[in-house]
Amino acid sequence: MVTPMNGDRRTAGPEEDFIRRHHKHHVRENQCTSSLVKHIKAPLPLVWSLVRRFDQPQRYKPFVSRCIVEGDLQIGTVREVNVKSGLPATTSKERLELLDDEEHIFSMRIVGGDHRLKNYSSTITVHPEIIDGRPGTLVIESFVVDVPEGNTKDETCYFVEALIKCNLKSLADVSERLAVQDRTEPIDRV
Repeated sequence: MVTPMNGDRRTAGPEEDFIRRHHKHHVRENQCTSSLVKHIKAPLPLVWSLVRRFDQPQRYKPFVSRCIVEGDLQIGTVREVNVKSGLPATTSKERLELLDDEEHIFSMRIVGGDHRLKNYSSTITVHPEIIDGRPGTLVIESFVVDVPEGNTKDETCYFVEALIKCNLKSLADVSERLAVQDRTEPIDRV
């Protein structure tokens, strides 16, 4: 289950602390923001290995058909993503803002493309947790984006949250399938 956590929906616990610490967005009047939480039954190193690949988002993002990266993979690197049909876009140009392998923080900003997501930026953090006695991962993704003319904040947040929920569900599916193939042992047996 993916839990949205915007201004009206709050949950207690470590999620709120992580959001306060790592998911700060400067929100202007014409923008909306939200944070979504996903618990994945796979170890953090495996989940992070998928999230951190700015050059290969199609490994878990179901709406991405192709990704071309300009230059070396470093802060400021730009990628052009081709979007599968069915969405109101065909391309998105995105800039890597932060990639912290120690703290497990990934941040990107959309800098172009043929879509309505203007001034969009997102942050993803991954955190270790224990799920059913095994290594698991808490994933939090937050975003801020302009509200397009003719839309409300609620409509815009709902649309972006729906995309992120699909991506996080796919991340969980891919990670959990890989974890089962690796036969990760429960922590209490190690």
